[in-house]
Amino acid sequence: MGKINVLDFSVANLIAAGEVVDRPASVIKELMENAIDAGSRHITIEIQNGGVTFMRVSDDGCGMEPDDLPVAIRRHATSKIKDATDLEAILTLGFRGEALAAIASVSDIRIMSKQRDAEMGAVLEAHGGQIVSLRETGCPDGTTVIVEALFANVPARRKFLKRDVTESQAVTQAVERVALSHPEIAFKLIVDGDIKLGTAGDGKLQSAIYAVFGRDFAGRLIPISGEYEGIGVSGFIGRPDNVKGNRNYQNFFINGRWIKSKTAMAALEQAFCSYLSPDKYPTCVMNLTLNPARVDVNVHPAKLEVKFSNEKMIFEAIYYTVRHALEQNETRPELKIPENKKSSTAPGTTLTNSRRVSDAFAPVRDARDESVTRRQIGITTPAPTPAPPAQKKDAFVRLTAEEYVREYLGGKSQPMPPKPSAPASSAPVAPAPISAPAPVAVSPVPSAPQDVPMPSDADTPPVVCADVPPAIPAESEPPVVPTVPVMGDGAACDTNAPNEPAVVPDYRIVGEVFHSYVLVEVGDKMLVIDKHAAHERILFEQLKEKLHSTDTTSQLLMLPIEVMMMSDEVDLVAEYRPELEAIGFAFETARNTVSVSALPVGIDAGAAGDMLYAIADRIKHNTGNATLTRDILFEKALYQGACKAAIKAGRVYPEDHVKWLVAEMMRLPDITYCPHGRPVAMEMTRQNLDHQFERS
Repeated sequence: MGKINVLDFSVANLIAAGEVVDRPASVIKELMENAIDAGSRHITIEIQNGGVTFMRVSDDGCGMEPDDLPVAIRRHATSKIKDATDLEAILTLGFRGEALAAIASVSDIRIMSKQRDAEMGAVLEAHGGQIVSLRETGCPDGTTVIVEALFANVPARRKFLKRDVTESQAVTQAVERVALSHPEIAFKLIVDGDIKLGTAGDGKLQSAIYAVFGRDFAGRLIPISGEYEGIGVSGFIGRPDNVKGNRNYQNFFINGRWIKSKTAMAALEQAFCSYLSPDKYPTCVMNLTLNPARVDVNVHPAKLEVKFSNEKMIFEAIYYTVRHALEQNETRPELKIPENKKSSTAPGTTLTNSRRVSDAFAPVRDARDESVTRRQIGITTPAPTPAPPAQKKDAFVRLTAEEYVREYLGGKSQPMPPKPSAPASSAPVAPAPISAPAPVAVSPVPSAPQDVPMPSDADTPPVVCADVPPAIPAESEPPVVPTVPVMGDGAACDTNAPNEPAVVPDYRIVGEVFHSYVLVEVGDKMLVIDKHAAHERILFEQLKEKLHSTDTTSQLLMLPIEVMMMSDEVDLVAEYRPELEAIGFAFETARNTVSVSALPVGIDAGAAGDMLYAIADRIKHNTGNATLTRDILFEKALYQGACKAAIKAGRVYPEDHVKWLVAEMMRLPDITYCPHGRPVAMEMTRQNLDHQFERS
């Protein structure tokens, strides 16, 4: 007798159900997708006890005929496709015809449905996949599905469910994702009688984001929009001050379907390189639209993962769209002051910021009365003991921006001019006057300062740091104007605006506090500029511009470098030989070895292997290409150099350096974050400041 058994239909249904339905959240997801495919405008989801005992999804879609209800819970029964050719261009969220059959086989289910032009609806009831009754009933237009006693007939599966609160959170997350993918639909989620989520359904993505993530998250977003090789990218990304410690806030949608994609995540995170710290992850709600024939959604049981016909195009479309939005962003984070906490008082007393209304115009008597008493009896408060002068640090040579480019990008660094020695007198010597070049044409931008000599050790503690690099263009060079970044192989981002110098607003430098922060008044706002972070970003942009403005050159090696690689990695390196040679590599391949005879200028010989490994890995996993990998590695080296060359917080610098720094900030409003992700400046409106002083 043979050993192969043909499983009973009910057993096969239970096995198939385990692939589609593993917890209440997957049931809710499938029912919501059916409601969306039915053309619904309002969808209500209700669960009890985490969805284990009760789930209900109601919609106002097209509804079903009574004869369709028994067929709907059969396996492979669907109205979405008819033949194999329909699988090549799937436009609906559901198409397999397995969801209702899987749900019905592991629960007690009731389906009530009515079409708009029908007088009566119908209700079907089934237990464990077996139909119990089908009858006419009065019900509203659309479909309502009620699922009870989930996994009651599969105890082995039910024991793996989590606590009710955990399952409720999973359901909430599933509803949030679907709500973000369809802002034109009004969603309502009710958990144990409480409304947990409600979206407006007005078609505005930001309204859905506000409802799901709250006001603070929605207020710190950057809109994105772009198209590349027929792939549309739209939605929002979080600003560099709106990042998280994990990837839970990264939401990607392909043609309205929430998906997991390593390619999309890698493109987003690499676009944020030099805009956030390495231990943080960017956030997004991003919609990708492309021809359905270029994406296969039938590769995962729950349709969470997809396969693209060309992963490289997806990566570049996301990367360049996000990068362009970041480089054009001019929004600075708001300087927030926490609200005063109201203290408790006796009943019947009205408070205004912890004070009685009757005392709103009365003088405050605690500290003032003590001061008056001290003056009357002749007691004086001793003056604070002055802090000892800071120890002067040894002067050291720091590379300027241009010298850094020459030193690390292939040129020869010129020796720095010697600093003039201080006179032998022991009296303090004032720093030499700064010879400023001709003023910049755009007013009120001042000219850049030159190097200032350092006083000798015999002098009093210095008040000026002399090792500040000018980090500005020479007088013969025109001001740098930000240009529109190119997309991929040179196609510029869509824009009709010509490249014109930015309009510099009127501003006034109020002063500097703690030798670290510069206060600037701009219109009805106050800017607090971190001078180190600002100078670091300005230096980084100058270095990066010089990097991309020079032609790609190679540095020949006296002896080839043997790089051991896996056979598939060697094949990838050989396949992408033109791209690698275009960025400066020259090499020969063997079975498990790549012999490198030339490197891109600026790459240390010891880093050749790591760079080839990184390029091969990103090409293999569709998370980048040779040029982008080279640029990212170079940028990391550049912003490390910019950090070392920038002026330091806590030190005193000439006034002209501060003026030049503020002028650059005003001229380049897109300088908002340093390469490490810290804000360059924070702003506070006059209205908020008046509110803090109770003037509003």
